[in-house]
Amino acid sequence: MTVSARVASGVQVAAVDAWRAVLPSGALQSHPDELAVEEPLEILVAGDPLAVTMRTPGYDHELVAGFLLAEGLIRSRADLGGMHHCARPGTEGAHNTIDVLPAPGTVLEIDATRRGTLTTSACGMCGRKLIDDLLTRLRPAPPSLPFSQAFIGGLAAELAKQQPSFQRTGGLHAAGVATSDAGLSVVREDVGRHNAVDKAIGRLLLDDRLPMPSAVLVVSGRVSFEIVQKALAAGLCAVVGVSAPSSLAVSTATRFGLLLCGFARGAAFNVYAGAERLAGSPKRS
Repeated sequence: MTVSARVASGVQVAAVDAWRAVLPSGALQSHPDELAVEEPLEILVAGDPLAVTMRTPGYDHELVAGFLLAEGLIRSRADLGGMHHCARPGTEGAHNTIDVLPAPGTVLEIDATRRGTLTTSACGMCGRKLIDDLLTRLRPAPPSLPFSQAFIGGLAAELAKQQPSFQRTGGLHAAGVATSDAGLSVVREDVGRHNAVDKAIGRLLLDDRLPMPSAVLVVSGRVSFEIVQKALAAGLCAVVGVSAPSSLAVSTATRFGLLLCGFARGAAFNVYAGAERLAGSPKRS
């Protein structure tokens, strides 16, 4: 098998030579394919290691900005002095290391036990000791005008239309942020769903557009506690997922007044928390 990487739609995909088994004969046929690229990104703060995350290269500055916001290390764009890729001694290049410089007069308080923490592409809060450590930083979801059911129900399909790399590889998650008047304002893809969320939110943070009290976070998979936590940290008021939420995601959304919908597919979706944010009285049958 040979692999060659290239950039498509802002993220890296890898062209591979594979073999496809054709049943029932079992004959192997040559089959060119494309895969999502997964590589480590080391995050430094003023040269000191903070974390290593597995991600799809592309939009790294957005990923780091969203990660820092979700972790409570920054509160706004004003806390960031700058970010740049850099080469660490003994490494082969600069594209997998990024250094964050705080704004003048800003100190990023980093727990010594978290320095150098490894997070995987499937992990949104690896290295955190207690969930309460995260909850104490969160504020209730901001008030918003009610969302129409048609708007919420159509978000998953709109997100799917803006996943070009997934359509090529079948191996990427997506996250987007939408409002009723403007639709999806940003969509990002990554091999890790938490990374996709951090990239989308990070773009908004770098554009100094947070909080967005009338915005919905849309994700292409299930909704875990970490996804809800990231939405609340960004000042969003709703989360819509294509698959199921976890029990902790539901209880956290209920506690902080967030609209949480799951199984948003076609013309139907489930409402697990925050039904008061939907236009009209919820109907039960």
